[in-house]
Amino acid sequence: MEFGQFCPIAKATEILGEKWTILILRELLMGSSRFNQLQRGLSQISPAVLTKRLNSLVDYGLVFKTKLAGQKGYEYLPTPSAKELLPIFIDLGNWGMRWTRSHLTDLDYDVEFLMLYLQRSIKPENLPGRTTTVRFNFTDFEAQPSWWIVVSGEQVDVCVLDPGKEVDVYFTSTVKCLSDIWMGETTYRKEINGGNLKLAGNRTLTKNVSSWLNQCMFAKAAP
Repeated sequence: MEFGQFCPIAKATEILGEKWTILILRELLMGSSRFNQLQRGLSQISPAVLTKRLNSLVDYGLVFKTKLAGQKGYEYLPTPSAKELLPIFIDLGNWGMRWTRSHLTDLDYDVEFLMLYLQRSIKPENLPGRTTTVRFNFTDFEAQPSWWIVVSGEQVDVCVLDPGKEVDVYFTSTVKCLSDIWMGETTYRKEINGGNLKLAGNRTLTKNVSSWLNQCMFAKAAP
């Protein structure tokens, strides 16, 4: 995709404007570095397209690709030029919160994406004990209704199979309900009072969810 203009916006768009490219960079800047991690954050991208976009970003100098020592596969790391995009992406996200939320459809509420970002939003330092297990039951997702987040020290893992640990907190809601809470469009209290969210378990944790589970970084952007 070439525009044939010396305008820096045009040249930047030639690099960033292809479908998925900005979202791949978003995932890299949020900490993903393996191919399968990138696929988790971009559930609808094909492996072929992801490979093509990553190779293009390597060629443009936005991504550094390195072989994993003693393992199969590669690690993908953002270069300084990619890291300079972070404040631009934050501004873009704030703009999106203000002007695009009314265009969301049911197809936009992706449970894998939600769980990935809930995993990244956990604050282990504010959880008591060495291990905390949180179970999520989504009433509108029949294919995989139950998910778990297990926090052991600083390590936070998402499980789709029962990890066999005692559950400390239970969430029961739709994917949309919990997504809207995480995005800051509603609150735990409002959804509990409205019967849209059931929260059970350790009272210390259920009464202070916001202390150990952060909202989206764009949650305070007024629509």
